[in-house]
Amino acid sequence: MEVTGTLKAKFDTQKVSDRFQKREFVLTTEANTPYPQHVSFQVTQDKCTILDQYNVGDEIKIQFNLRGREWNGPQGIKYFNTLEAWRIERFNNASNPSVSQTPQAKTQNTQGGGFENNSSPVFSASDDNEDLPF
Repeated sequence: MEVTGTLKAKFDTQKVSDRFQKREFVLTTEANTPYPQHVSFQVTQDKCTILDQYNVGDEIKIQFNLRGREWNGPQGIKYFNTLEAWRIERFNNASNPSVSQTPQAKTQNTQGGGFENNSSPVFSASDDNEDLPF
């Protein structure tokens, strides 16, 4: 899946164990709407340094995987989701002639291969052409 937006915050790398580290960051999507979305992502292992080349306020495009897991704790079973970024690149409207210069959200059109303007969803995950994000 992929999404574009503005880098709102990036945090320090956290060493979870001797063999695992992660770094979280926040991307703002739908910034020009009454209800901007502030979405938390993470990068892991050797990808933690990829955020060093970006500054807060930069427009970026992220490709990510949606991860989910189940945890059986004292209060019962709980479910957790993680948006794990595996590719981050600068998003520049001028360098891609198929992208409109308007401030609307851009989603990848999986049937046509290009980008199209619409107000939602900003995530692209399926081959259907509906406006619903689920």
